[in-house]
This record gives sequence, C-alpha cells and structure tokens, in this order.
Amino acid sequence: MKKTTVIAALAACSLSLQAATPWTKGAFETGQYRNIFVEMGYEPAAVQAKLAEVFNDVFRGPNKVYFEVGDSMGYVSDIKNHDARTEGMSYGMMVAVQFGEKDIFDRLWRWSKHYMQHRDGPRKGYFAWSCKTDGTHNAEGAASDGELYFITALIFASNRWGNGTGIDYRAEAQHILDCIQPREYTPEPRPGFGPANGPWNRQPSDGKAKMYLIDPATKLITFTPDGFGQRFTDPSYHIPAFYEVWAKWADDGRAEFWQACADASRAYLHKAIHPATGLNPDQSNYDGTLMPGWGNRPNGGANFRYDSWRVPMNIALDYEWSCADGQWQRQYGETIQNFFYSQGVDRFVDQYRVDGSLPGEGEILPAGGFRKLRHSIGLVATLAAASVLCSHDKSREFVNALWNAKHEPFDDGYFDAYYDGLLRLFAFMHLSGNYRVICPQ
Repeated sequence: MKKTTVIAALAACSLSLQAATPWTKGAFETGQYRNIFVEMGYEPAAVQAKLAEVFNDVFRGPNKVYFEVGDSMGYVSDIKNHDARTEGMSYGMMVAVQFGEKDIFDRLWRWSKHYMQHRDGPRKGYFAWSCKTDGTHNAEGAASDGELYFITALIFASNRWGNGTGIDYRAEAQHILDCIQPREYTPEPRPGFGPANGPWNRQPSDGKAKMYLIDPATKLITFTPDGFGQRFTDPSYHIPAFYEVWAKWADDGRAEFWQACADASRAYLHKAIHPATGLNPDQSNYDGTLMPGWGNRPNGGANFRYDSWRVPMNIALDYEWSCADGQWQRQYGETIQNFFYSQGVDRFVDQYRVDGSLPGEGEILPAGGFRKLRHSIGLVATLAAASVLCSHDKSREFVNALWNAKHEPFDDGYFDAYYDGLLRLFAFMHLSGNYRVICPQ
C-alpha cells in the first residue's frame, strides 16, 4: 500500500472518530464549529465553492428571491405567493450578517423597518408578517418567528459591525425587545377561524387583553402575539440558543428572564416531539399536546408539514451553540433520521402524521396551488443538518443526499425558490461550520 493511501486512511479514521465523539460544550464556550462535509470526505475548496453557489442561488442567481429597491432598500420575496414575509426578511438578515454582507443586511432592515414595523398603536414595534412587494400590508398582525430572528440578527450585526455606521443595531433590537413585553390591547375577531363566539374568536369580558410575544405563564413563544395565536405555540419557533444570545448581548436588563425562556423552550421540545418517530406537529398547545383541529384547517396543525421541517435544523443549532441539552438532542437526531431512513432517503415525503403514518388527502396542506406530497429539498436540507447531532453511519447518506440534490422545478412545474432555497442555504451553513455565534468584535 502506498504511503499516501495509508495517510489518507488514517485521516479518514481520525475524522470518523471525531464525528462520533459527542460534544459536551457548545460554541458559546469553545468558539469551535465542525465542517461535517470535510469530515465526510469532501474537499475543503469544493465545500466553500458549493456554499458560495448556494448563497448565489438565493441572492444573486436567476432564481434569486432577493431584490434591491433604489439605493438603500431590498426585500426577500416568497415568489410563489407574491409577497414579502417577516420570515424571509429576517432569515435574509441572519444570512447576511453570517456572510458579512453588510449592504444586503442594511437594505433588508431598512425595508422591514419602513414598510413592516408598526410605529404606533397596540402593535407598536411588531411587524406586519406579510406585505406586497410594494410594501402594502396583506396583514397587520405579526408572526412571532419574524421578531425572534429580527432581534437576534440585529444583535449579531451590532456585535459584528458596531452601532456607528448609520444604523444603531443594538438600539433597534432593544426597541423590539421593549415592545414585545405584555401590553393591553383590544382584540379583534379572526374571520375564517370558526364561529364568531367560538374559542378562537371569544373576546374578554371587559374587551381588553394582553399582547405579548412570550407567554408569561410558560415562558414559551406564541404562534402569533395576539388573542388568537397566544393560545398556543409552534415547535419550529423554538430556538433556545437565540434567547441565550439575547441574555448575553441585548443589554436590556432581562438576561435572567431570557435564560429562563431558553430552559423552558428545551423542556417544551421534549414534550412536543413524538418519541418513536422524532416528528413534531406544525403547532401545539403549550404543554406539547396536539391541536387536532382549529379554524378551517384540516387536522389543524397536528401534522408534521412545512413549518415542522425547521425543527431538526433548529435543534442542531442549539446543540452547536449551547449544547445545554446535548444528550437528548443527540438521541433526537438519530431518532428522526432513523424514521426518514425507514421511508427511503431518496423517497420520503414532506408531510406525515406525527406517528409516522401518511396524512389523508384532505389533511395535505397545499403549496403554490398544488395539494401534493413531495420529496422536498427543504426537508432534505434540514434532515441533513441534523447530522451535526448524529454518530450513526446513516447520517452520511443524508449529507450526501443534500450535496447531490438539485434545486429545480418538479415535473409538474412546482418550484419553491424561497422556502426550499433558504432552508437549503441554512443547511449548507450548518454542515460547513459557517452558521456561527457572532461575538462582539
């Protein structure tokens, strides 16, 4: 055997041992990140080139979802739904600060602040979750994950670039943090969510209620910060490490509370995730129990579908950054990969009941005008990102599947440049060691 072959074999063995060694400390403490692609044999230069290619697909390529407006603003659009969402705007900001793309970050923030953020009234400081691409509001209410990402991305921007370059990032984050505290407001009925006197439209006896992003009783993030969405939560909104970022660097006087929110969020995920399959519902009650029906949605949010895809990647992030719940998170990673491996790494579909059975026809949540189960690249991406948690050999197949997957239209013409594209980008960031805690420079 040639000497170079022996050296290569020893190196591969070393990487395999490294991959199998569970982490006990996260990047908050160590400042270290794994490049799973390199550990699995991909060349470092090829990994960097692929990461740049995937970033370009989202922000600059022919199927981009990022568009600049004038000299100072820009937006991320959910192309298939013809709108800009706080989800995509805040995701775009997080990606931009991770890549050091200050111009993109600032443009997205200016557009979000100018068009989406409420300046006064009961929703002051919150963001209209959906707008037309000219800035006209499609809805006035907020979706809580947007605020979650806006705050964290702004803190990272402050840490990376300081606050004296035209935008006081820390002050903007602190303003949102102040505004999301409980405040009194007069709720409005939610048309389309059951009868006027039903549980989702029932008004307080005095006509007043409290609006908050974080439920005070449970310290868990709301589905939406209003009378309707405050009754329950969304597992994919739970990123405990983000609260640790707030506790460390928001400097808003609430560090102890934010740390308690991180602890509560981790405990909640244990309850919301099915122990045998690793699947979680799109939404659940605060105690993790299922909501089999609300409004006009078939089977409510009780099934694993679009929002749910994000959970494996979010848990991977919490493990990488904090590792405060490492033992359970490693078990979770292998459980969910085992389930999807049993379905076929190249064949699993993108919606299930949480027990692993397929949804009925009426339970399938449509997208882009299609009601159809697919092998979606967004889910391929997040399951690959979960390999950060895993020591079993199956994780290699999930990583290879993401590397080789082509983000292109399906045979029937359906194509999601936005959600699939962003989740794919986040997964490549995780697996290449480029989704990082940004400490003060």
